[in-house]
Amino acid sequence: MAKSAIVQGSPIKKSEWKKDFKRHKMLYLLSLPTLIFLIIFHYIPIYGIQLAFKDFFAMRGIWGSPWIGFENFERFFRSYYFWDLMKNTLGINIYELLVSFPAPIFLAILLNEVTKSKFKKSVQMVTYAPHFISTVVLVGIISIFMSQETGLINVLIKSLGFEPIPFLTSARWFKTIFVFSGIWQSVGWGSIIYMATLTGIDPQTVEAAIVDGATKLQRIWHISIPGIMPTATILLILKVGRIMGVGFEKVFLLQNPLNQSSSDVISTFVYRVGLVGADYSFAVSVGLFNSVINCIMLVAVNAISRRVSETSLW
Repeated sequence: MAKSAIVQGSPIKKSEWKKDFKRHKMLYLLSLPTLIFLIIFHYIPIYGIQLAFKDFFAMRGIWGSPWIGFENFERFFRSYYFWDLMKNTLGINIYELLVSFPAPIFLAILLNEVTKSKFKKSVQMVTYAPHFISTVVLVGIISIFMSQETGLINVLIKSLGFEPIPFLTSARWFKTIFVFSGIWQSVGWGSIIYMATLTGIDPQTVEAAIVDGATKLQRIWHISIPGIMPTATILLILKVGRIMGVGFEKVFLLQNPLNQSSSDVISTFVYRVGLVGADYSFAVSVGLFNSVINCIMLVAVNAISRRVSETSLW
């Protein structure tokens, strides 16, 4: 009886899948380019991970190159630049996490309390616009405004009687410039998801709080912030899961020999060693180490969040 039930059940499932495909075939076709992109650029390259455990020779190819085990990883861990790279990478990401992550939440709460629609739309337009500026243009704007000789900021500093500050060539200022320029570019766009979450809060709850005499600050603290906490927790987990990943393009464009002591991160090191130095095996091992740490952090923070707040990715 059990066998016959299973045999009879399988065609029904197959026919249900066919019906679902016919009903939503346009959605399936719409998702096809994304699926192809993921397969080509995210799954097929996994084949190259074995380079991290080999001494790669281009003439021999990946399969023909000899296995060397964990020698590339040991070489990286024992190198004099290992701790500098870790310090810079983690330093930028933790700085960004502490300063940049709360900024969209703060902006979304402020915009949610604005009653004048014209002013609200104007602020949204002004804060959203920098998101669409390319990284190259952003770095160009930073260079113009922070130039030691002709930059607007240093012109104002000199007009006040102080010495100009070499923002772009100072290792001390690199992290601050990187993080705060990122806030300017992404804070408006990042607030959209929090604005959407705030609009989903039951208006009757807010009205009841107003009737009970709650001030705006009390409503924000007891209604708005708890309402966006699940969304903020999910985004925080994703952010921590990329804690070892600093965007290459912006760092590379802002980097110069004078600020390299604080701007040299794992992504720029992989570029310099792998593409410029053609040491592909070593570069892959460093990149793999970076990805493994990110994966461990994602799983760990997700587990902690699930226990503490019952909000998690899985």
